[in-house]
Amino acid sequence: MSTLLEVVNVSKRFGGVLAVHDLDLRVDAGEILGLIGPNGAGKSTVFNLINGVYPPDAGRIVFRGADITGKPPYRVARSGLARAHQIVQPLAGLTVLENCTVGACFGRENLSLSAAREAAREVAGLVGLGGQLDLLAGQLTTAGKKRLELARALSARPHLLLLDEVLAGLNQTEIEQMIEIVRRIRERGVSILMIEHVMRVIMTLSDRIVVLNLGEKLTQGTPREVAADPEVIAAYLGDEEPDDMDERQ
Repeated sequence: MSTLLEVVNVSKRFGGVLAVHDLDLRVDAGEILGLIGPNGAGKSTVFNLINGVYPPDAGRIVFRGADITGKPPYRVARSGLARAHQIVQPLAGLTVLENCTVGACFGRENLSLSAAREAAREVAGLVGLGGQLDLLAGQLTTAGKKRLELARALSARPHLLLLDEVLAGLNQTEIEQMIEIVRRIRERGVSILMIEHVMRVIMTLSDRIVVLNLGEKLTQGTPREVAADPEVIAAYLGDEEPDDMDERQ
């Protein structure tokens, strides 16, 4: 299996706070990699470093063999790396189709407007919004906006998708539906790096998991290995069994 993304000895400091310290991780082609850790562990900072929101103070980020360290988000998106955010911010005055079209226009294939619309239609159908293309984004439910956030990112036709707590705020039925959508995305050949507090979900979906604590990698391994690791239990999982964990905020 080929390596798609490499984060090599990356560190980031904000004033006196070392948010990420000497981090190494990789995402392989076709893989779902989970990134977990307590609040303040540095997970969102890692995402911001990968997709160019912040430049690292040290280390390198390599995507598909090219160094993308410190490149701005629009350049990272053009390289085939997209992100779906926890706090969704759709273009509320535009329709579902128009929102997805925007994502397609700024993706890796530099699509024309007509081709972008077709890509948008396809992806909206994939996430279950095919019947709501003409609905204004601001009129969607919370679950619908989450799906739109996914669709807008997928419309860019990425090789790698960063999912930042896309299940936050959803009920159990909506979570189950989103799990199936994530599986379908992977079946289309898109690799996924995901942050998620719903432990049952991250344990179910991930091929491997990396655990952060205080900005450093605590451990990594399969879901079974991570769930049984005494350091992880002490730092994050507590006494709960992985299959029974509820969402932590």
